[in-house]
Amino acid sequence: MTISFKDRVAIVTGAGGGLGRAYALELAKRGAKVVVNDLGGARDGTGHSDAALKVVEEIKAAGGEAMSDGGSVTEYDHMVELVAKTREKWGGVHVLINNAGVLRDKSFAKMDPADFRFVVDVHLIGSANVTKAVWETMREQNYGRILMTASSTGLFGNFGQANYGAAKLGLAGLTKTLYLEGAKNNIKVNTIAPVAGTRMTEDLFPPEAFQAFSPDKVVPAALYLVSEDAPSNAIVGAGAGVFQAAYVTLTQGKLLTGDALSPEGVAASWAEITDRTGEITPQSGAEQSMAIFKKLQGG
Repeated sequence: MTISFKDRVAIVTGAGGGLGRAYALELAKRGAKVVVNDLGGARDGTGHSDAALKVVEEIKAAGGEAMSDGGSVTEYDHMVELVAKTREKWGGVHVLINNAGVLRDKSFAKMDPADFRFVVDVHLIGSANVTKAVWETMREQNYGRILMTASSTGLFGNFGQANYGAAKLGLAGLTKTLYLEGAKNNIKVNTIAPVAGTRMTEDLFPPEAFQAFSPDKVVPAALYLVSEDAPSNAIVGAGAGVFQAAYVTLTQGKLLTGDALSPEGVAASWAEITDRTGEITPQSGAEQSMAIFKKLQGG
Protein backbone atom coordinates (compact mmCIF):
# COMPACT_ATOMS: atom_id res chain seq x y z
CA MET A 1 0.00 0.00 0.00
CA THR A 2 1.40 3.41 -0.97
CA ILE A 3 2.08 5.72 1.96
CA SER A 4 0.42 9.03 1.15
CA PHE A 5 0.52 12.42 2.85
CA LYS A 6 -2.34 13.92 0.84
CA ASP A 7 -4.22 16.57 2.84
CA ARG A 8 -1.52 16.47 5.53
CA VAL A 9 0.46 19.49 6.65
CA ALA A 10 4.07 18.93 7.73
CA ILE A 11 6.68 21.11 9.42
CA VAL A 12 10.30 20.09 8.91
CA THR A 13 12.96 22.01 10.87
CA GLY A 14 16.48 22.42 9.52
CA ALA A 15 15.07 21.65 6.06
CA GLY A 16 17.29 23.97 4.01
CA GLY A 17 19.75 21.18 3.20
CA GLY A 18 20.81 17.61 3.97
CA LEU A 19 18.32 15.33 5.66
CA GLY A 20 15.68 18.00 6.28
CA ARG A 21 15.59 18.98 2.61
CA ALA A 22 15.31 15.31 1.59
CA TYR A 23 12.41 14.80 4.02
CA ALA A 24 10.62 17.95 2.83
CA LEU A 25 10.94 17.05 -0.87
CA GLU A 26 9.61 13.51 -0.38
CA LEU A 27 6.75 14.61 1.89
CA ALA A 28 5.72 17.16 -0.77
CA LYS A 29 6.05 14.58 -3.54
CA ARG A 30 3.65 12.37 -1.60
CA GLY A 31 1.07 15.11 -1.26
CA ALA A 32 1.92 16.98 1.96
CA LYS A 33 1.88 20.74 2.26
CA VAL A 34 5.29 21.48 3.76
CA VAL A 35 6.68 24.23 5.96
CA VAL A 36 10.42 24.39 5.28
CA ASN A 37 12.06 25.83 8.39
CA ASP A 38 15.73 26.70 8.29
CA LEU A 39 17.81 29.36 9.99
CA GLY A 40 20.28 28.78 7.19
CA GLY A 41 23.31 28.98 9.45
CA ALA A 42 26.62 27.18 9.23
CA ARG A 43 26.88 23.93 11.13
CA ASP A 44 28.09 25.74 14.26
CA GLY A 45 24.84 27.75 14.20
CA THR A 46 26.29 31.04 12.93
CA GLY A 47 25.23 33.03 9.88
CA HIS A 48 22.08 33.03 7.75
CA SER A 49 21.14 32.11 4.20
CA ASP A 50 18.11 31.66 2.00
CA ALA A 51 18.41 27.86 2.01
CA ALA A 52 14.74 27.38 2.99
CA LEU A 53 13.52 29.53 0.08
CA LYS A 54 15.46 27.38 -2.41
CA VAL A 55 13.81 24.20 -1.10
CA VAL A 56 10.36 25.84 -1.33
CA GLU A 57 11.16 26.74 -4.95
CA GLU A 58 12.17 23.13 -5.65
CA ILE A 59 8.91 21.84 -4.18
CA LYS A 60 6.80 24.35 -6.11
CA ALA A 61 8.67 23.61 -9.37
CA ALA A 62 7.71 19.95 -8.90
CA GLY A 63 4.05 20.92 -8.46
CA GLY A 64 3.91 20.79 -4.65
CA GLU A 65 2.85 23.28 -1.99
CA ALA A 66 5.31 24.76 0.50
CA MET A 67 6.20 27.83 2.49
CA SER A 68 9.46 28.86 4.13
CA ASP A 69 10.32 29.98 7.63
CA GLY A 70 13.67 31.41 8.70
CA GLY A 71 13.16 31.34 12.47
CA SER A 72 15.34 29.68 15.08
CA VAL A 73 13.87 26.71 16.95
CA THR A 74 15.46 28.19 20.08
CA GLU A 75 12.89 31.00 19.98
CA TYR A 76 9.66 29.53 21.36
CA ASP A 77 7.50 32.57 20.54
CA HIS A 78 8.55 32.41 16.91
CA MET A 79 7.66 28.71 16.75
CA VAL A 80 4.19 29.47 18.19
CA GLU A 81 3.80 32.16 15.52
CA LEU A 82 4.95 29.72 12.83
CA VAL A 83 2.31 27.17 13.85
CA ALA A 84 -0.37 29.89 13.91
CA LYS A 85 0.63 30.99 10.38
CA THR A 86 0.59 27.39 9.18
CA ARG A 87 -2.87 26.77 10.63
CA GLU A 88 -4.17 29.97 9.10
CA LYS A 89 -2.87 28.97 5.68
CA TRP A 90 -3.58 25.24 5.66
CA GLY A 91 -5.88 24.51 8.60
CA GLY A 92 -3.72 22.33 10.83
CA VAL A 93 -0.38 20.59 11.42
CA HIS A 94 -0.28 16.79 11.18
CA VAL A 95 3.42 16.00 10.95
CA LEU A 96 6.46 17.48 12.69
CA ILE A 97 10.00 16.37 11.95
CA ASN A 98 12.45 17.91 14.44
CA ASN A 99 15.63 17.87 12.41
CA ALA A 100 17.37 21.22 13.08
CA GLY A 101 20.79 20.86 14.65
CA VAL A 102 24.30 22.21 15.07
CA LEU A 103 27.70 20.83 16.01
CA ARG A 104 30.39 22.35 18.23
CA ASP A 105 32.72 19.41 18.71
CA LYS A 106 35.56 19.39 21.23
CA SER A 107 36.74 17.03 23.92
CA PHE A 108 34.95 17.73 27.21
CA ALA A 109 38.23 18.93 28.76
CA LYS A 110 38.44 21.71 26.17
CA MET A 111 34.73 22.44 25.74
CA ASP A 112 33.45 25.84 26.78
CA PRO A 113 30.22 25.62 28.86
CA ALA A 114 28.62 28.05 26.37
CA ASP A 115 29.23 25.55 23.56
CA PHE A 116 27.69 22.80 25.67
CA ARG A 117 24.62 24.90 26.41
CA PHE A 118 24.19 26.11 22.83
CA VAL A 119 24.14 22.61 21.33
CA VAL A 120 21.67 21.36 23.97
CA ASP A 121 19.58 24.48 23.38
CA VAL A 122 19.26 23.93 19.63
CA HIS A 123 18.74 20.16 19.59
CA LEU A 124 16.87 19.41 22.80
CA ILE A 125 15.20 22.66 23.85
CA GLY A 126 14.62 23.59 20.20
CA SER A 127 12.81 20.31 19.49
CA ALA A 128 10.78 20.72 22.70
CA ASN A 129 9.86 24.27 21.63
CA VAL A 130 8.49 23.26 18.23
CA THR A 131 6.77 20.19 19.66
CA LYS A 132 5.11 22.29 22.37
CA ALA A 133 4.01 24.79 19.70
CA VAL A 134 2.20 22.05 17.70
CA TRP A 135 1.03 19.89 20.65
CA GLU A 136 -2.33 21.56 21.32
CA THR A 137 -3.20 21.59 17.60
CA MET A 138 -2.46 17.87 17.36
CA ARG A 139 -4.54 17.14 20.48
CA GLU A 140 -7.49 19.09 19.06
CA GLN A 141 -7.20 17.25 15.74
CA ASN A 142 -6.81 13.89 17.46
CA TYR A 143 -3.94 13.29 15.09
CA GLY A 144 -0.22 13.95 15.19
CA ARG A 145 3.00 12.36 14.04
CA ILE A 146 6.24 13.65 15.57
CA LEU A 147 9.79 12.55 14.84
CA MET A 148 12.75 13.42 17.06
CA THR A 149 16.28 13.16 15.69
CA ALA A 150 18.66 11.37 18.02
CA SER A 151 22.05 9.99 17.05
CA SER A 152 24.37 7.06 17.62
CA THR A 153 26.37 9.58 19.69
CA GLY A 154 23.43 9.97 22.06
CA LEU A 155 22.66 6.27 22.17
CA PHE A 156 26.20 4.92 22.33
CA GLY A 157 28.67 7.82 22.75
CA ASN A 158 31.32 9.41 20.57
CA PHE A 159 34.61 11.08 21.51
CA GLY A 160 34.46 14.88 21.33
CA GLN A 161 30.67 15.16 21.33
CA ALA A 162 29.59 15.39 24.99
CA ASN A 163 27.22 18.30 24.28
CA TYR A 164 25.69 16.67 21.20
CA GLY A 165 25.38 13.26 22.88
CA ALA A 166 23.66 14.68 25.96
CA ALA A 167 21.13 16.52 23.77
CA LYS A 168 20.51 13.53 21.53
CA LEU A 169 19.83 11.03 24.32
CA GLY A 170 17.64 13.71 25.88
CA LEU A 171 15.52 13.65 22.70
CA ALA A 172 15.08 9.88 22.94
CA GLY A 173 13.93 10.41 26.52
CA LEU A 174 11.53 13.17 25.47
CA THR A 175 10.00 10.76 22.94
CA LYS A 176 9.46 8.13 25.64
CA THR A 177 7.26 10.44 27.71
CA LEU A 178 5.45 12.16 24.83
CA TYR A 179 4.40 8.86 23.26
CA LEU A 180 2.62 8.07 26.55
CA GLU A 181 1.04 11.51 26.89
CA GLY A 182 -0.02 11.69 23.25
CA ALA A 183 -1.48 8.18 22.93
CA LYS A 184 -5.08 9.02 23.82
CA ASN A 185 -5.12 11.74 21.13
CA ASN A 186 -3.60 9.55 18.41
CA ILE A 187 -0.26 11.38 18.58
CA LYS A 188 2.58 9.02 17.73
CA VAL A 189 6.12 9.99 18.63
CA ASN A 190 9.28 8.25 17.41
CA THR A 191 13.04 8.73 17.35
CA ILE A 192 15.37 8.37 14.37
CA ALA A 193 19.15 8.01 14.65
CA PRO A 194 20.35 8.79 11.12
CA VAL A 195 23.79 8.36 9.58
CA ALA A 196 24.08 10.57 6.51
CA GLY A 197 26.57 12.51 4.47
CA THR A 198 25.40 16.12 4.89
CA ARG A 199 26.80 19.61 5.44
CA MET A 200 27.16 18.70 9.11
CA THR A 201 29.15 15.49 8.49
CA GLU A 202 31.02 16.16 5.24
CA ASP A 203 34.49 16.20 6.81
CA LEU A 204 33.79 13.04 8.85
CA PHE A 205 33.28 10.75 5.83
CA PRO A 206 35.72 9.73 3.10
CA PRO A 207 34.30 10.78 -0.34
CA GLU A 208 33.03 7.31 -1.38
CA ALA A 209 31.26 6.79 1.97
CA PHE A 210 29.76 10.28 1.66
CA GLN A 211 27.99 9.03 -1.49
CA ALA A 212 26.88 5.73 0.07
CA PHE A 213 25.38 7.59 3.02
CA SER A 214 23.33 10.04 0.97
CA PRO A 215 20.37 11.61 2.83
CA ASP A 216 17.75 10.07 0.51
CA LYS A 217 18.63 6.64 1.96
CA VAL A 218 17.41 7.74 5.42
CA VAL A 219 14.12 9.17 4.10
CA PRO A 220 12.16 5.86 3.94
CA ALA A 221 12.47 5.35 7.72
CA ALA A 222 11.63 8.97 8.57
CA LEU A 223 8.52 9.01 6.39
CA TYR A 224 7.30 5.65 7.68
CA LEU A 225 7.71 6.93 11.27
CA VAL A 226 5.44 9.94 10.55
CA SER A 227 2.90 8.06 8.43
CA GLU A 228 -0.66 7.22 9.42
CA ASP A 229 0.20 3.61 10.36
CA ALA A 230 3.44 4.50 12.14
CA PRO A 231 4.46 2.70 15.33
CA SER A 232 5.06 4.83 18.44
CA ASN A 233 8.07 4.95 20.78
CA ALA A 234 10.43 3.32 18.27
CA ILE A 235 14.13 4.21 18.06
CA VAL A 236 15.22 3.54 14.50
CA GLY A 237 18.75 3.68 13.13
CA ALA A 238 19.02 4.50 9.41
CA GLY A 239 21.94 4.93 7.04
CA ALA A 240 22.99 3.88 3.52
CA GLY A 241 19.75 1.90 3.10
CA VAL A 242 20.25 -0.12 6.30
CA PHE A 243 17.53 0.18 8.98
CA GLN A 244 17.94 -0.88 12.62
CA ALA A 245 15.96 -0.78 15.84
CA ALA A 246 17.56 0.22 19.15
CA TYR A 247 16.11 -0.50 22.59
CA VAL A 248 16.58 0.60 26.18
CA THR A 249 16.48 -2.65 28.13
CA LEU A 250 16.45 -3.74 31.77
CA THR A 251 17.96 -6.91 33.21
CA GLN A 252 16.11 -9.14 35.66
CA GLY A 253 18.49 -7.92 38.37
CA LYS A 254 19.26 -9.46 41.75
CA LEU A 255 17.77 -8.85 45.19
CA LEU A 256 20.41 -8.27 47.86
CA THR A 257 19.59 -8.54 51.57
CA GLY A 258 21.44 -8.76 54.89
CA ASP A 259 25.22 -8.53 54.66
CA ALA A 260 25.01 -8.71 50.86
CA LEU A 261 23.19 -5.35 50.82
CA SER A 262 26.49 -3.47 50.65
CA PRO A 263 28.93 -2.14 48.04
CA GLU A 264 30.84 -5.42 48.45
CA GLY A 265 27.60 -7.32 47.81
CA VAL A 266 27.00 -5.39 44.60
CA ALA A 267 30.58 -6.14 43.53
CA ALA A 268 30.18 -9.86 44.32
CA SER A 269 26.85 -10.05 42.43
CA TRP A 270 27.87 -7.89 39.49
CA ALA A 271 27.78 -10.76 36.98
CA GLU A 272 24.21 -11.66 38.03
CA ILE A 273 23.05 -8.02 38.14
CA THR A 274 24.27 -7.48 34.58
CA ASP A 275 23.20 -10.88 33.20
CA ARG A 276 21.03 -10.13 30.14
CA THR A 277 19.11 -13.40 30.21
CA GLY A 278 15.41 -12.57 30.25
CA GLU A 279 15.92 -8.82 30.04
CA ILE A 280 12.86 -6.70 29.28
CA THR A 281 12.19 -3.57 27.20
CA PRO A 282 10.04 -1.38 29.48
CA GLN A 283 7.37 0.70 27.78
CA SER A 284 7.22 3.17 30.66
CA GLY A 285 9.27 4.14 33.70
CA ALA A 286 6.76 2.46 36.02
CA GLU A 287 7.91 -0.93 34.73
CA GLN A 288 11.24 -0.60 36.56
CA SER A 289 9.41 -0.25 39.90
CA MET A 290 7.07 -3.12 38.96
CA ALA A 291 10.07 -5.34 38.20
CA ILE A 292 11.52 -4.47 41.63
CA PHE A 293 8.23 -5.29 43.41
CA LYS A 294 8.13 -8.61 41.57
CA LYS A 295 11.64 -9.43 42.80
CA LEU A 296 10.63 -8.51 46.37
CA GLN A 297 7.61 -10.79 46.23
CA GLY A 298 9.64 -13.59 44.72
CA GLY A 299 12.49 -13.06 47.18
